This record gives sequence, C-alpha cells and structure tokens, in this order.
Amino acid sequence: MKNEESNWLQQAIAGDANAFGNIVESYHQSVFNLCYRMLGDQYEAEDAAQEAFFRAYKSLNRYDSKRSFSTWLLSIAAHYCIDQLRKRRMKFISLDDLPYREISDPSPNPEGLLRSREDQQEVRALLEMLSPTDRAAVVMRYWYDFSYDEISNALNISISAVKSRLHRARRTLAHSWSDKSYQSLNHERKYHESPAL
Repeated sequence: MKNEESNWLQQAIAGDANAFGNIVESYHQSVFNLCYRMLGDQYEAEDAAQEAFFRAYKSLNRYDSKRSFSTWLLSIAAHYCIDQLRKRRMKFISLDDLPYREISDPSPNPEGLLRSREDQQEVRALLEMLSPTDRAAVVMRYWYDFSYDEISNALNISISAVKSRLHRARRTLAHSWSDKSYQSLNHERKYHESPAL
C-alpha cells in the first residue's frame, strides 16, 4: 500500500469517514471487477462492491496490518459474492439475460469489440460452471495474481485445497472449452458441407 493510502487507512481506523472515502475511490475498480467476474451482472456487482466496502468499514478495527490491505478487501468482496452465488445456485440464469459491460477495451474497432464481447461471454459462461469457491479461487489467482497463501487466507481453506480446487477448475474449464471448440468446428463443417438449395 502506498504511503498516502496507508495514511488514509490509519485515519479511517481512527474514524475518519473521508479518509475511507479516499480508500473506496482508490480500490473501487478492483473490487467492482472482482465482483463482476464472479457474479456476471453489472448491477449485482455494483451492489456487491458497495456491500464489500461497507463490511470492510465496519471491520477496520480487525484488519491485520501485517496482511496486504487489498488482499483483505478483495477477500471480503469474494466471500460476499460466494454467498450471493450460493443463494441463487438453484436459479437458472440465461446468458442472453446478462447485460454486457465493456471493461477494458475502449477500441473503436467494431470487429474487435464484437470479438472481445464474445470472448468475455464465453469466459463468463465457463466460470458459471464452477462452484462459487472454485470460481473465487480462479478469479483471485488468474485475474488478481493472488498467491496460494493469499487465496488460502481469503477463502479460509488450506493451501492444498486451493491447489486442488485450481487444478480441478482448470481441468473442467479446459474440457468444457475443448468440447465447445469441437462442437463449433463440427457446426462450421456441416454448414460448409451442406448442399446449396
């Protein structure tokens, strides 16, 4: 954490709400992106980010300064998202109902935007196949570069469980991706081989 952010944190722990506001501004995009990747819905992600900051503010006196603040904050957000995913686990969510939000590619190239949108939808669909805890581990590891130890602390599971979950998730995702690619290739082949009317 930068010196300025460290000062804000100390002031916020002492009860300065404006200092915590600065922390929210500094970390809002990271927290929102984690929530969005886990929940797949812009509005739910915004609500989850607000809830994560609210919970962090209420728990500031329990923050261990030996730990990374960003890891602690993102852990709070991940736990909240896991709870939300468990609550809606029995609901069917159609990918067509998910709003699209362009996060990182401001390119005006329409083909690039369309490809980026398709890639994001495919990744979101693949992530939705994972259990909430596995999804959190994958997002933390591959989008936020958390170490195994940080994921272990964030999700309250052993390091061996983290490794096992990530291995299982990678295998599931790879298998699903290859199945999808195979089906897409067969569909293309059938389309090109069908006789013209």
